Amino acid sequence: MPTLSRADTSVLGRWWWTVDRWTLLAIATLIGFGYVMMLAASPAVAERIGQARDVFILKQVFFLALAGLIVVAVSLLSPRGVRRVALVGCAGALVLTALTLVIGVQIKGATRWIALPGLSLQPSEFLKPCFAIVAAWLIAEGKRGTLRFGTGIACAVYLLIALLLKSQPDIGMLAVVTGVFVLQLFIAGLNLVIFGGVLGMVCAAAVGAYALFPHVQSRVARFLDPAVGDHYQVNRALEAFGAGGLLGRGPGEGHVKDVLPDAHADFVFAVAGEEFGMIVCLVILGVFAFIVLRGLLRLLAEGDMYVVLAATGLIASFGLQAFVNMGSTLHLIPTKGMTLPFISYGGSSAIAIAFGMGLLLALTRRRGPGEQL
Repeated sequence: MPTLSRADTSVLGRWWWTVDRWTLLAIATLIGFGYVMMLAASPAVAERIGQARDVFILKQVFFLALAGLIVVAVSLLSPRGVRRVALVGCAGALVLTALTLVIGVQIKGATRWIALPGLSLQPSEFLKPCFAIVAAWLIAEGKRGTLRFGTGIACAVYLLIALLLKSQPDIGMLAVVTGVFVLQLFIAGLNLVIFGGVLGMVCAAAVGAYALFPHVQSRVARFLDPAVGDHYQVNRALEAFGAGGLLGRGPGEGHVKDVLPDAHADFVFAVAGEEFGMIVCLVILGVFAFIVLRGLLRLLAEGDMYVVLAATGLIASFGLQAFVNMGSTLHLIPTKGMTLPFISYGGSSAIAIAFGMGLLLALTRRRGPGEQL
């Protein structure tokens, strides 16, 4: 089998020697865990709802294979290509997110999905990576003086996204997008007094979400007081971790997937804890931590503000989503229906996260001294 040498000047050859292969390997590892966890968790869920045992497996095999191809294809882009794709993607995702309020499918009290043949598309998943890139470009151009009111335009786009997500409602997604955007503003050198005011507004918005949305009140109350509300899912998840111990019950031997309706999605980490044990859970946690830390370390030598802000936003979004899923499962934070990247079942999530990771790999590729951004 031929190998790619450093003298290979083809597109694939240049990509192979400039892309972060360690991060690429870590992403492939997570996709591998995703295959294993679908085999472990989804058959019992499918049987319980009257579907064929392999229905979720077959769908997720396709989604994860597509996700792997997307990671590689998107990582071939130049930083300029990343910006162009993100601008188009952000505009499209905004339109589709707005359409969910008109033609969207309501699931569990929220209207976040558009029904397509064989897939329920959640457009807001694609807003996260695309807006992180667009906001980074607008802020960076504003700082350079090449675009007047760049930061103000980024804030206006954020407010539009916040209005749409609040209307669905998807408070968890809004919290992640807000956290990423505030982090980008901080890194861009926002005046500390103004930054303090922004944090104050974020806190006020959090209090407002608690006051306005009953499901937010319920989740916070159940987290703070074990005597309030229904703790069935979290209690079963914690019992699963306890039953799994250090090495787990063994593949296929777990019971939590038989009783939790979202065992293949929001609570897939509990299935991993019961069947494969704490060691495998720590390995999964370590892979996520490696991707986040590796990405941040590669930015230390980066001098372009657009690349730094964009990559930081993508890394923060990825890390926050993983933390929210695992933290909810372990009852470290209030429960929130958010997938574990590449491991939980979900087509929109897998493809959107793959798109974001491809953008990150494209931005962090090594560039020559005169290579254009």
